[in-house]
Amino acid sequence: MPCLIPDFSYESCLLQQGTGWIVGLDEAGRGPLAGPVTAAAVRLNPDDLPDGLLDSKALPAARREALAEQIMLCAAVGIGHAGPPEIDRLNILQASFLAMQRAIAALPQVPDHLLIDGNRLPRDLPCPAQAVVKGDAKVLSIAAASIIAKVTRDRIMRQLDQTYPGYGWAKNAGYPTKRHINAIADLGVTPEHRRSFAPIRKILCPDVT
Repeated sequence: MPCLIPDFSYESCLLQQGTGWIVGLDEAGRGPLAGPVTAAAVRLNPDDLPDGLLDSKALPAARREALAEQIMLCAAVGIGHAGPPEIDRLNILQASFLAMQRAIAALPQVPDHLLIDGNRLPRDLPCPAQAVVKGDAKVLSIAAASIIAKVTRDRIMRQLDQTYPGYGWAKNAGYPTKRHINAIADLGVTPEHRRSFAPIRKILCPDVT
């Protein structure tokens, strides 16, 4: 199946209706067993759009890094996180929404409209919002947000790999690879692991079904 190419049509339609500050929003890190969930909010400049933006999952790591640097130079960006304790307390969906709210709050001004990847919206948003299924593959602002969120989170996991060596986080970003699962069995559970996730919960509470 060919890769979808995101474009600026959603934003252009809103701009034609008189909407000013339009922000794309996406998150990274819902599936890993360790580390935060990270969200990014990006307002692209219609007169200075970066070239080559795609859904972050469709890009090699080096290209993501280069595009992230380009986005940071020409767009307004807010980044937010929710850590493992918040993920365990709220559940991963609500923690993702919390990270999104923090990313919005980190922007230099309140948006006029949000375009959010997925089929559900966080509560208590500061402006009108639209959920776009597969938005990271359709909407340029969301694609930009997906790149910033992914690159930012990968950097965090590389840093955590220095603190907790042996789990392979610099390469697996906390996802449940064979190496990661084996390392948990050998080295134990760290404070960065999500205790509410089934593989970790089974290790900590083997007798609880």
